[in-house]
Amino acid sequence: MIAPDSQLALMMFSATFIALYAGHHVGDHWVQTHRQALTKGAPGRAGKRACLGHVVTLTLTKLTALELLWLATGWVPSGITAGAALALDMISHYWADRQHTLAALAERLGKADFHQLGMPEAAPTGTGAYALDQSWHLAWTFITALIIAGGSW
Repeated sequence: MIAPDSQLALMMFSATFIALYAGHHVGDHWVQTHRQALTKGAPGRAGKRACLGHVVTLTLTKLTALELLWLATGWVPSGITAGAALALDMISHYWADRQHTLAALAERLGKADFHQLGMPEAAPTGTGAYALDQSWHLAWTFITALIIAGGSW
């Protein structure tokens, strides 16, 4: 049997993860502009600016999802903890979306062949690079939810 405090912690984590997961998909696929998607991995200032613009709008989308959750439930987590967790999530997302970074990690971990799978004209979906990108983001979404919910226990 799970203690009542543990049940509450589990519910807060689960709801936070779901909100972040929904916010991630909306922000990564609906809010991100076509220019950002095409440019964010490019070298130089234009690529960095496009990636930063994407990550800022993505984070605002995630924050909106969290705020809707908090409004609907009346739960008020630590603002400092939530802000720090979202900042960490932003950094991880920016790092991965610069693309050469994730490709280099895939190479080091023996996943270069998988990273290169798929038809480039179908990019980003349907490629190994896309699958690794999304799994990276999902792992950090999990970590972010743990931090936000854990700061409230």
